Amino acid sequence: MTNSEKTSVLITGGNKGLGLEAARRLGEQGWTIFLGSRDEGRGRAAAGMLAEGGANVVMVPLDVTSDESVTDAVRLVRKHTDRLDVLINNAGAPGRGMAPADATADEIHSVYDTNVYGPIRVTHAFLPLLQAADHPRVVMVSSGGGSFTVVTDPEQPFSKFHELAHSSSKAALNMITVRYAQALPKIKFNVATPGEVANRKFAATDINNHTGELTVTEGTDSIVKLAMIDADGPTGTFIDRLGPVAW
Repeated sequence: MTNSEKTSVLITGGNKGLGLEAARRLGEQGWTIFLGSRDEGRGRAAAGMLAEGGANVVMVPLDVTSDESVTDAVRLVRKHTDRLDVLINNAGAPGRGMAPADATADEIHSVYDTNVYGPIRVTHAFLPLLQAADHPRVVMVSSGGGSFTVVTDPEQPFSKFHELAHSSSKAALNMITVRYAQALPKIKFNVATPGEVANRKFAATDINNHTGELTVTEGTDSIVKLAMIDADGPTGTFIDRLGPVAW
């Protein structure tokens, strides 16, 4: 059976935090939500909660670090739809905040597998479904820590957080997004950060032990905005909830 009526979105890491809140908000718009979750139990619980709120939701077991899991996810989504309108690459790994002098290649690789290779793996696998949509969009969830402008600003907290894995992986994700946007102009590829860069504020998520000053709803403002852009909207941009972010 195909779904040719409602807008459809796949959200990786959709069982909690920003991913779950984005799913809730887009579900309220009447979208069909494909809720990607590495942990099937948590995914089912999250999908059940959204369904109780009236959302049309399908839980998709999805580990972005596994080719087999991503292939299975495509197969499942195809059972419900012949196109995918929006892909939100939200699943992310914070790393352990290891000082550069102590960081090893293995430590960096584990973070890149989720934050860099994961979005490439998922985007590549779902490209045919995206290309079948009338107005496809891809949203990459990054971080202010992936901005060279932010990290080199001594007034920004990220400039004092000395680590390699998270910030460099998000910088790589930003570049990947721009290159996709340039090469595939029929798909809108954009980057969202859940913070407020100018105000040096972060959204409260697991990554910062929920110490951020912004709510998870505020943190998803930029994600939802980019997911809902129209056919004349931007591509290859980087925003937070207040507007453009410098690369």
